[in-house]
Amino acid sequence: MAEDQKIQTYSVSNSWWPSDLLRWSAFNCEMLRQAEKAIMKFIKRPYRGFFVDIGSVVGESDKIWTVALNESSDKTPLVLLHGLGAGTGLWVMNYDTVSQNRPVYAIDLLGFGRSSRPTFDKDPQIIETQFVKSIEEWRKEVNINKMILAGHSFGGFLASAYALKYPNRIQHLILADSWGFPEKPADVNQKYNVPLWVKGIAYLVQPLNPLWAVRAAGPFGHWVVEKTRPDIMKKFNSVVKDEKAISQYIYQCNAQTPSGESAFHSLMSGFGWAKHPMINRIHEMDENIPITLIYGSRSWVDNASGDIIKKTRPNSYVKSHIINQAGHHVYADRPEEFNSIIVETCDLSDKENTNNDQEIENVVKLEE
Repeated sequence: MAEDQKIQTYSVSNSWWPSDLLRWSAFNCEMLRQAEKAIMKFIKRPYRGFFVDIGSVVGESDKIWTVALNESSDKTPLVLLHGLGAGTGLWVMNYDTVSQNRPVYAIDLLGFGRSSRPTFDKDPQIIETQFVKSIEEWRKEVNINKMILAGHSFGGFLASAYALKYPNRIQHLILADSWGFPEKPADVNQKYNVPLWVKGIAYLVQPLNPLWAVRAAGPFGHWVVEKTRPDIMKKFNSVVKDEKAISQYIYQCNAQTPSGESAFHSLMSGFGWAKHPMINRIHEMDENIPITLIYGSRSWVDNASGDIIKKTRPNSYVKSHIINQAGHHVYADRPEEFNSIIVETCDLSDKENTNNDQEIENVVKLEE
């Protein structure tokens, strides 16, 4: 039986001082593993957790942590890429539904979660290539011919970059509140009416990684996550009954060496924008790749990119969904609606792909 196929009970105590202080370590991979288990035990369907050795993509021997469900299905697999500071555990409210009729794989991106944390290059374009190559090497090792690739936030940016490089491996591209698409406005401070004191703080912390405060707090980082982002904890209340599990998991994901986060820092131009915006390259994507976009109506991500993509790709399938009362974490804010869109999109994609294959087969027969 695979390492994480058998679920063990794990509870994060409401009072973690002083025991957790004594156990705390910035490199405590076991605590991350246990924090993930505390969340994954709420999945109803059987799953398998395993490492995939992708070779020397960035480091000497990189490994990608992978969660797989319903692998025996012969339908096109759905592959999930998480956002910044997240991991496979945060798809807990989505796994059961989206894997009902097809294989589903979720990975911890290289440099995040339980995956290897190698030192990425400093050049943004090389970093992007490294991330894309890591996904491709993972695909080869898992032996997936074609996939429906879905990414949230930073994962959506990387999913798009992968589709640009390897179009023949993508049956459908699903982008959930994707980061890194629009260009950074030249008048960003005026447009968003940023107060002077906020500008000052932003200038001082600019050289630092986005989640530096979590690590700077040391063993109190778990408390920092709870107090600064109680909204994230509440999103999972309906499924994850252990109230400390989510904050502990997020903390443990980001208490490790921040190699993926540092790579993200090199890619960004201010937290909300990319140095090389995807919107300027989307026209280069194979027009045969269908794109489905999902946005939260209350998200800070600008959903105007969806309209631009439609205009840029007039001969391609592009469909946008805006989920009411959902923020940036759209997959957790309104999981039922999000899951419904994913399932419907995947089923439609399979149907369209079957029709296309039949048309190609008919053409071949006529030529013969």
